[in-house]
Amino acid sequence: MTELRKIVIDGREIEVDPALTLIQACEEAGIEIPRFCYHERLSIAGNCRMCLVEVVGGPPKPAASCAMQVRDLRPGPEGQPPQVRTNSLMVKKAREGVMEFLLINHPLDCPICDQGGECDLQDQAMAYGVDFSRYREPKRAVEDLDLGPLVETHMTRCISCTRCVRFITEVAGMPELGQTGRGEDAEITSYLGQTLDSNMQGNIIDLCPVGALVSKPYAFTARPWELTKTESIDVMDALCSNIRVDTKGREVMRMLPRNHDGVNEEWISDKTRFVWDGLRRQRLDRPYIRENGKLRAATWGEALKVAGDKLRTAERPAGLVGDLANTEAAFALRQLMERLGGVAECRVDGARLPAGNRSAYVGTAAIEDIDAARNIVLLGTDPRNEAPVLNARIRKAWLAGGEVSLIGEPVDLTFDVHHAGRGGADLARLADGKAELPKTAEGPGLVIVGQAALRRPDGEAVLASAMRLAERMEAGLLVLHTAAGRVGAMDAGATCGGGLDAALDGDVIWALGVDETDIPEGPFVIYQGSHGDRGAHRADLILPGAAWTEEQALFVNTEGRPQMALRAGFPPGEAKENWAILRAVSVEAGAQLSYDSLAQLRRALVAEAPWIAEVDRVPANDWTPLAPGEVSEAPFGRAIGDFYLTNPIARASEVMADLSARAQARAAERIAAQ
Repeated sequence: MTELRKIVIDGREIEVDPALTLIQACEEAGIEIPRFCYHERLSIAGNCRMCLVEVVGGPPKPAASCAMQVRDLRPGPEGQPPQVRTNSLMVKKAREGVMEFLLINHPLDCPICDQGGECDLQDQAMAYGVDFSRYREPKRAVEDLDLGPLVETHMTRCISCTRCVRFITEVAGMPELGQTGRGEDAEITSYLGQTLDSNMQGNIIDLCPVGALVSKPYAFTARPWELTKTESIDVMDALCSNIRVDTKGREVMRMLPRNHDGVNEEWISDKTRFVWDGLRRQRLDRPYIRENGKLRAATWGEALKVAGDKLRTAERPAGLVGDLANTEAAFALRQLMERLGGVAECRVDGARLPAGNRSAYVGTAAIEDIDAARNIVLLGTDPRNEAPVLNARIRKAWLAGGEVSLIGEPVDLTFDVHHAGRGGADLARLADGKAELPKTAEGPGLVIVGQAALRRPDGEAVLASAMRLAERMEAGLLVLHTAAGRVGAMDAGATCGGGLDAALDGDVIWALGVDETDIPEGPFVIYQGSHGDRGAHRADLILPGAAWTEEQALFVNTEGRPQMALRAGFPPGEAKENWAILRAVSVEAGAQLSYDSLAQLRRALVAEAPWIAEVDRVPANDWTPLAPGEVSEAPFGRAIGDFYLTNPIARASEVMADLSARAQARAAERIAAQ
């Protein structure tokens, strides 16, 4: 354990780790130091100089607190603890000088700048700015960059903090930005004038301390003080990143990340950040009944009676739980089907996930364990497209000296990967000790299994091999899902013995947000969802439900952590909350569910799955290995075809459609060049 060192900050003595920088030590003491370039999750640049402090007994000039460690401080002449002052006259004068220097070329754009109201430069200028300038020369102007459809640039406002460059290079792993020139000719630019290709590029908008990088889809639509802010979670991937949903009236205007060290740190993917326009388009806002091959609008009374009559007379009713369905709705649908003598199934992509064995369909590792892992094995997964923020976490472990191996399709994950094979046979050889992985780093191991490895007839045998490999490596196991609602639905018991095939054999099928699975002709299909996507096109009866931002709901992420999505707005038109629709239909079907409120439903859910009550905690799962099986030699393939169009909300988004088209064009160009 590191020996702590005493330091005196503004007359107060504290003990800190000598490896901390002075800016971190000041934060430990509860003192906020102004900064522009420094960021806790990026490398230290030390180029804005706003964080200057006075080191007593040191050089007769202020020191940059972000670039000096506590261990670099010298004790007093009689061995007294070193002293640091953050509020002396020297510090104040130095910071005022830095602020005056930064404002020399900064334009007076505040009234029209999208950063206004949440701008670090504005905040610091209030404390350290002066009401005059000694600079009389013309201000510098810089041409704006075209970084693509997401990030709008106003580079004349740039103060060269280089946060964007460091994020794109270090975290996103796509070094497409850099700084060229010297002095007043220095500017941030993209290499060869290219647009950004990273699917995490939107994070540089949050990182920019001024208005140089702002959100292009959100530009000039709202001011921060006009917005109602709701803390929620994301459902665009199974990571379930913590986000803040900002609404103006009934409309979602933007989505921003919230810090959560155990899940997404403070990053989100571009799909999470910019999919909000899909919540406005192609919405289902009233019930529809198909008559003579055409859908007609209906009242709720008509729709509920038709649904109740069909379910009551059905011989083999079945419920399918879609990828974005919340845990409460999945539980209500399962109970409704059981009361009617039917089945419910959430594994609508055909994944061979064993019901009841949480160590197999969730695993035993937490997302946070990736940070310390030094031997990571990826099986049938492309985390860069399936969970970009988790991929950035794997990259962080790789940068810290970890070794990453992959069995599956070769993919560019923004870091070096040892390709150990393509399919189940290669995995089986590793699990049985007939092959070895390179082990250049000492430390904990982690096996991450993707859905491409499990959506096969031998998926359960593949999972059994993955568990054997984890045992052999003495490593944790993490099952990386692609559907935000899948783990919660399995926890709620929405599985049946015959899997998807048994559910599709029903004569009346209730499709709860099922848009990624083709339902065959024949059965009567009741679709409950928020968007007029593939599921609604197939439906004989449509019941409009709320999207995830429009109701309170629980989601369980890929590591098994229950989290709460809070309502940020209300569903459009006559759309209702999903659990309430199922409760109303249960009365018409003669199988009334035993709860009248969401609180009662949750009590019934927690009675069956007590760990769901542990919101924002990762429950420990008892290790239960699967029996070995025969594994085919077929390659694993990929779980996701188009990162930007994986669900109905994304497919309704104009921004996602544009990004998808650009990604396909880039891929075609690369093929042509080869």
